[in-house]
Amino acid sequence: MKSAFTKVAIGLSLVLGMALVSCEELGILSESVGVTDEDVINGLRQALEVGTDTAVSHLNVQDGFYKDELVKILLPAEAQPVYDILNLLPSGIVDETILSINRAAEDAAKEATPIFLGAIHELTIEDGWGILNGNDTAATTYLRSKTYQKLFDAFQPKIEASLAKDLVLGISAENLYSKLINLYNTASIGGLLFDEINTNSLSEHTTNRALRGLFIKVGNEETLIRENPTHRVTQLLQQVFAEQD
Repeated sequence: MKSAFTKVAIGLSLVLGMALVSCEELGILSESVGVTDEDVINGLRQALEVGTDTAVSHLNVQDGFYKDELVKILLPAEAQPVYDILNLLPSGIVDETILSINRAAEDAAKEATPIFLGAIHELTIEDGWGILNGNDTAATTYLRSKTYQKLFDAFQPKIEASLAKDLVLGISAENLYSKLINLYNTASIGGLLFDEINTNSLSEHTTNRALRGLFIKVGNEETLIRENPTHRVTQLLQQVFAEQD
């Protein structure tokens, strides 16, 4: 009898122990879930809308690129020998060209808003949870993967048009750059005397650098929302990103 009673007691203890463990696990699970799939999607959409709107608004103004050292666009580094020659002239043409390409990027920045919004509204539940549990710029990485080519296609015509405007003596920044690079490459005799310069399109260079700057700004905004509760400007943002705190 004692042996049977002992077995029953041990069995009950095991069952109770398993029940307690299960209850603890369920408690942890309920705490970790905290928000629904719909909350996550809507919260991330809000975060991306806030972040992209802030980034675009910062860049789509005069000096948005030009006076921000983090995103200011410089001329292609490989063409430095040409700039060194131009800088010997009293024309200030290099500085004017740098100003011109930054103005072109500032003018094109507004093209990003509808493209970003399209990608934001395509977020799936799987995307949402992956972003929420990802690194500080997971949402920015998602946006880049979904929008880069569309942004490039939207930005480049605007930038080309800006760089086609007269810069000096009836010559545009794009034409001046292309002519100088072609002359330099011709003088290299096919690269025999010195290396040729491969970057011959100022608009393509400017477009790529403008998009780089745009995503830097979007990433910074995302990081602020994740790390700083004061940047969670709606109740839903506070609820969703509190999961990470």
